Amino acid sequence: MDEALLRSLTPSVLAVLVRRGADFAAAEDAVQEALLEAVRVWPADPPRDAKGWLVTVAWRRFLDAARADSARRRREDRVEEEPPPGPAPSADDTLQLYFLCAHPSLTPSSAVALTLRAVGGLTTRQIAQAYLVPEATMAQRISRAKRTVSKVRFDQPGDVATVLRVLYLVFNEGYSGDVDLAAEAIRLTRQLAARVGHPEVAGLLALMLLHHARRAARTAPDGSLVPLAEQDRSRWDTGAITEGVGILQAALARDRLGEFQAQAAIAALHADAPTAEETDWVQIVEWYDELAALTDSPVVRLNRAVAVGEADGPRAGLAALAAVDDSLPRHTAVAAHLHERDGDLATAARLYAEAARKAPSVAERDHLTLQAARLNTRRGH
Repeated sequence: MDEALLRSLTPSVLAVLVRRGADFAAAEDAVQEALLEAVRVWPADPPRDAKGWLVTVAWRRFLDAARADSARRRREDRVEEEPPPGPAPSADDTLQLYFLCAHPSLTPSSAVALTLRAVGGLTTRQIAQAYLVPEATMAQRISRAKRTVSKVRFDQPGDVATVLRVLYLVFNEGYSGDVDLAAEAIRLTRQLAARVGHPEVAGLLALMLLHHARRAARTAPDGSLVPLAEQDRSRWDTGAITEGVGILQAALARDRLGEFQAQAAIAALHADAPTAEETDWVQIVEWYDELAALTDSPVVRLNRAVAVGEADGPRAGLAALAAVDDSLPRHTAVAAHLHERDGDLATAARLYAEAARKAPSVAERDHLTLQAARLNTRRGH
């Protein structure tokens, strides 16, 4: 069973049902049932037209549910016959579906969570981690969003800012998580940039390209993480870096700074450094100051503490870190790094081990465990 194919077809199948009159919650349920049926049937009898098969089965599931529920009888009266047999349209509806999910009846955070779950294919756990909230809280938020949009028509699609936030989180999960969605997020952001001449759209595209350019160097052959300072920069994609920097420069020239442009500027400074030692950390701190003023994000302040530690020394970095909530994910790992740079190997080893126990992924846990072991070995000598 090609799970990647099913995942890629899900948004367009969902969009077809919504366009044909299904409310969002019922359409999502019908598509999920069609996917389960595909998992059961396809291994023995694969269809010639996968999308057409999914649309037909999902539409039938929707009609069955509508007929079983008398409260939906008025909706059923508006539904025309099943889609005609034959291949389904090949148009890409995914970006439009992002806008439909960003409905003005939802708060931005709920719209993002719903889209990540329904269109992006992320699990509730992954979305909760991205938002730094408990999984149960996120599950309730998504359920409320589904109930809200099930009562409205999608004639007022959401705004660009919400769609950008969704694409950013999808990219981050694809870049660092369990599901490979980074390339899909870049593809959709390219489409959005071609339609919308907003500098923040360009800023997000530049940010994605600059981060994605380093992807090949982020892991070793055994799958372990390679920190930025230790990456083989000859493996970075110079074409993507050049494109990203060009897009960023054009966006910054419009003098309408936003958070994605500021993040892209930081990524560009890393990409521009021939070696880790030549990184312009002073400029990076200045951009983090701009970013903190734009977002007031605790994650930004955490990353700024690392940059301050590089620009002004580990003691200054630890002082900046002291102002950041210590319950924030990766706070302990940053503290370990700064204590190691300050020469306090015992504290650093203890903190690396503590951070490993809190790590959100196996690869990060293994990396932090190795750092603790490395320092304990050094202390032993």
